[in-house]
Amino acid sequence: MTFLDDFMIRAALAGLGLALAAAPLGCFVVWRRMAYFGDATAHAAILGVALSLAFSTSIFAGVLVVSLGMALTVAALSGRGFALDTMLGVLAHSALAFGLVAASFLSGIRIDLMAYLFGDILAVMPPDLAVIWGGAALVLGLIAWRWSHLLTATLNPDLAFSEGIDPKREQLVLTLALAIVVAVAIKVVGALLITAMLIIPAAAARPFSRTPEGMALVAIGVAGFSVLAGLRASYHFDTPTGPTIVCVVAVLFALSVSIAGMSGRGRGG
Repeated sequence: MTFLDDFMIRAALAGLGLALAAAPLGCFVVWRRMAYFGDATAHAAILGVALSLAFSTSIFAGVLVVSLGMALTVAALSGRGFALDTMLGVLAHSALAFGLVAASFLSGIRIDLMAYLFGDILAVMPPDLAVIWGGAALVLGLIAWRWSHLLTATLNPDLAFSEGIDPKREQLVLTLALAIVVAVAIKVVGALLITAMLIIPAAAARPFSRTPEGMALVAIGVAGFSVLAGLRASYHFDTPTGPTIVCVVAVLFALSVSIAGMSGRGRGG
């Protein structure tokens, strides 16, 4: 029996890979108030799954292409006079609906939609781990490479322009990273919970961080702990694993807000 023969170890490694990729990217999602952007991209993942199965291609590749296409579409349409919330509602839910309908036409192909909607982390196999950790490494590499430029473009676009940084180019880097995270995360937490794993660890880390780098590191810790605690709770209480992980991170966020609120009142008194 090898190390990776234990399904719980594979699940833990898959979740930790997702935490490493999603948490630092989630900080930029929170700073830029891009939660809507993540939702639209994640909802498109189901359409990517259906198209991948229809054309007998890699699920990861199909989800990546469709998610990237959705992210680029949202980025292109924003700022062109469209009502953003309306546009995102149309795109996100239309993509999800078309994906579900397309999946119903896949005759002769057995597809577990619940696994793609809410994740199936306990079914992760070694090849899936290679994809998840490869994607995580790519996202971390992109963020580390562009960190200072991404940060400047996020905090002060005018300053970015004056320093020769193109905010639209940095937005494109984030768009690519977001599509990769969606493609990686669909196996772990599913299309409907991906945005939660992006924004909640970052939001929980925010009150306890004095620097952007510190916030990214704390967010990784929150996400990693949530994965391990969620796996344990799911195993003990026989609950769905992906949603349980998100429940744990939601509880941590609530504790974070409560502690930050009490600390604020203490300083005020």
